[in-house]
Amino acid sequence: MPGSKKRSIVFPIIVFLTFVFASGDPAHAQTLNAVKERGALNCGVSQGLLGFSSMDDKNAWTGFDVDICRAVAAAIFGDPAKVTFVPLDAATRFTALQSNKIDMLSRNSTWAMSRESSLGLLFAGVAYYDGQGFLLRRDAGIDTALQLSGKTVCAQTGTTSELNLSDYFRANDMTLKVATFATAEESRKAYDDRKCDVLTSDVSQLYAERLKLTAPDSHMILPEVISKEPLGPVVRQGDDQWFNLVKWTLYSLINAEELGVKSSTIDSAMQSSHPDIRRLVGTEGEFGAQLGLSKDWAANAIRAVGNYGEIYERNVGTQSQLSIPRGLNALWTRGGIQYAPPVR
Repeated sequence: MPGSKKRSIVFPIIVFLTFVFASGDPAHAQTLNAVKERGALNCGVSQGLLGFSSMDDKNAWTGFDVDICRAVAAAIFGDPAKVTFVPLDAATRFTALQSNKIDMLSRNSTWAMSRESSLGLLFAGVAYYDGQGFLLRRDAGIDTALQLSGKTVCAQTGTTSELNLSDYFRANDMTLKVATFATAEESRKAYDDRKCDVLTSDVSQLYAERLKLTAPDSHMILPEVISKEPLGPVVRQGDDQWFNLVKWTLYSLINAEELGVKSSTIDSAMQSSHPDIRRLVGTEGEFGAQLGLSKDWAANAIRAVGNYGEIYERNVGTQSQLSIPRGLNALWTRGGIQYAPPVR
């Protein structure tokens, strides 16, 4: 029949386009819609890591990772208090995200290929550049990790630390004796009880764990960093809008520090004539609408928790007990590698 071949080509195209528009739109904002309907963000954090996520003496959550959660809540609701914190251990952190128990994970979790390619997750950027190190007693007479052959090392199971430890010792022809434990607390306690000679974890965590030891000052962290541990917030695959929302909230905090916009100066920043600042705080452009948020989404996040530098110094830097140097986490303009794409 005349035209039958033409109709046979057009029909599949119509079916395909109908599928794309019918099935794509509802999923596009599924997480944001669920969060708004619930009235709060469910954010997974660690069970207790000083400086990153822990409860204070008033049972309020504090820390670097906690502030990332609050920034996202402020970007969505204009209120950083609209967060339910869900403490998770290493074994359950990713399944909690996969099963929709939480909307995002803001916990000391390393961005690695397998966690995206096999777990159906996406890391929304690097909030903290870290690396694995070693903590041991000062009187051990050891000043380099290359002297650890034959020493018993305490490590937490189910983490990248186990794999990195094995790789490092094998690459350097060293004899490895490892004692693994289910939690960071158990690992630290075993080390404190002298069941092992060395404690290994991310350097940031070692700073926190050292303060919990019986005699903190009698322990030291070796200078070697044996791995790359980029830590950042994690979301599920399949919701691009939510991925972008979490990612650009983090980037807005980094850009704010670079532009000199602080929690205490956000109101004056709203009056700024500087193009980059105007786009950041929402007085120019429609960037909030692109995320399903209000124009002042980034301004709300910055007002609530401060810029990246404020968050860092308050929780783990010079204003904290940990006093961890900025190092790689300094802005790219100040000798570090912390860098955010522009809002434009």
